[in-house]
Amino acid sequence: MAPVIGRRLRRGAVTSAVAAAAVAALAASQAPGVTDVPRDGQTTGATDTPPGGDSATGDSPYYTDLPPLKSPVPAAPNGGDKEAEAGVPATVLDAYKKAETALAEAKPGCNVPWQLLAAIGKVESGHARGGRVDANGTTPKPILGPVLNGNGFAKITDTDKGAYDGDTTHDRAVGPMQFIPATWAFSGKDGNDDGKKDPNNIYDAALAAGHYLCANDRDLAVEDDLHRAILSYNQSTEYLNTVLSWLEYYRNGVHEVPDGKGVLPDDRSDRRVPGLGPSLTPGGTGTPSHKPGKGGGKGDNGNRDRTGTHTPGKGGGSGSEKPGNGGDDKPDPPTPTERVARLKDADTGTLTAAAGDAFAERVEVRTESKSGSGVAKVKVKFRVVGDTDTRFEGGARSAVVTTTAAGKATAPVLKAGKKTGQFAVRATVVGRTLTGLDYTAKVTAPQADALVRTSDKPLTCEAGKEFADRVEVKATYKGEAADGVTASATLITSATDATPNDKGPYFFKDANGNPVRALKGLKTDANGLLKLPKLYADDAAGTYLLRVATVGGGTLTVELKVTAPAETTPSTPTAPATPALPAAPA
Repeated sequence: MAPVIGRRLRRGAVTSAVAAAAVAALAASQAPGVTDVPRDGQTTGATDTPPGGDSATGDSPYYTDLPPLKSPVPAAPNGGDKEAEAGVPATVLDAYKKAETALAEAKPGCNVPWQLLAAIGKVESGHARGGRVDANGTTPKPILGPVLNGNGFAKITDTDKGAYDGDTTHDRAVGPMQFIPATWAFSGKDGNDDGKKDPNNIYDAALAAGHYLCANDRDLAVEDDLHRAILSYNQSTEYLNTVLSWLEYYRNGVHEVPDGKGVLPDDRSDRRVPGLGPSLTPGGTGTPSHKPGKGGGKGDNGNRDRTGTHTPGKGGGSGSEKPGNGGDDKPDPPTPTERVARLKDADTGTLTAAAGDAFAERVEVRTESKSGSGVAKVKVKFRVVGDTDTRFEGGARSAVVTTTAAGKATAPVLKAGKKTGQFAVRATVVGRTLTGLDYTAKVTAPQADALVRTSDKPLTCEAGKEFADRVEVKATYKGEAADGVTASATLITSATDATPNDKGPYFFKDANGNPVRALKGLKTDANGLLKLPKLYADDAAGTYLLRVATVGGGTLTVELKVTAPAETTPSTPTAPATPALPAAPA
């Protein structure tokens, strides 16, 4: 029940025939990635797991109870009993739903339903042992799986120094969603914003489980991705089917029950062979008592038989169902997906957009039958493939679209990222292995379609001196600031001649002392602003033009005036004043 990362797991040697048979029986209920590892070190099974990891369950056991045969029905307005199995403890239910909301924002293309988290929580720990959590969602005692020492389970030596599981020799699965410490170390989340990542907290564990399921850009609205995600938690077909059963059951309705009052499961995958049944209880101690169902035949375990066939949870006796769908031997008609013979392009145009811009064209495909007619109600998956940050609207890397009556499916609008270059959009039919279609798309350099000065102050300078103010412009594209746009600045010969002038203002002088009047490779900043280097004037007075141009057509011509140096007039010496004559004596 707990995730494993960065390990290759091998069961310990079992010498007795009985123990060997027990281990073989457990092989069908292994956690993801923790089946026996061949001597060459290669593993098999699901590969769509986080880098370095094998599973989310560490070969710990899980509950195999199946839901009642009938889907839950909300109680009538005038009251009535609600099906007990459809009850989910209040705090646990709140954690599942809050995780769904958080994941919708963090992983918009993953489409994690809270019912899936509930299904896994049911199978892993019975919703935290029936909702035994405090007001913050933390279990009073850790919910621990068996010691993973190789005795009937995977052998995982200690990775957390006992910090989470209290065991400094081997690891154990921990918490309501049964993460092992090694996996929690990389996938743990803080779901209740208390500043801690605690595997024993249902809010933290539910959010972490959701992120784990979303690994490798999975879209859980797609059946194949959903199955891969569940198998990444535990690589057992039975585990997959059990989770899917609860998922479907919960999708048909649940009701809230008080914390601590949830129905406790009792059928465990490790209880099928005597001697291999350590209990999954708070603290990992004790053994749950086996509670027979209220009806059913001998040895039916209350609500299921050993082949996985559903039986009513209440009442005894056999049903009146007729085999073969009531005796009607007519084969079911093919589904729309089964009718599809090929996937064809539907006149998709050239896929090109500037960085940061929306693609004008959208990928459009058509599902066709053998006769060439369009097939409606078929799910088509569109996926962005390649080294690119371009995404569909909403930030999703993939999207599933249902075909129209004409058999056409149109992908959502693509929004180009900042990374330029080519990538592909791949279209495939969900649920079929038909050849898909790849469309080459290209993101070009960012553009600007307008330039303006940020100041209207005249630019004037005296010959032989420097301009007091630097030229600054703002680039925009479709009215929005254009960042990262390549620009050039040239002191042109005239309004009709864009070649660099051979006199007048210049930016600087090169190593040979020649004035530089043209600059290339300039870039606007995050706000679309571009400030040019300081300008200097040579000895030629006059009016000159500076032209700034960007990729995308943005152009601005700025007028510069150089005045002649002020003439200095030599000063004329002033004759000394005539001294006053002394007054005559009286």
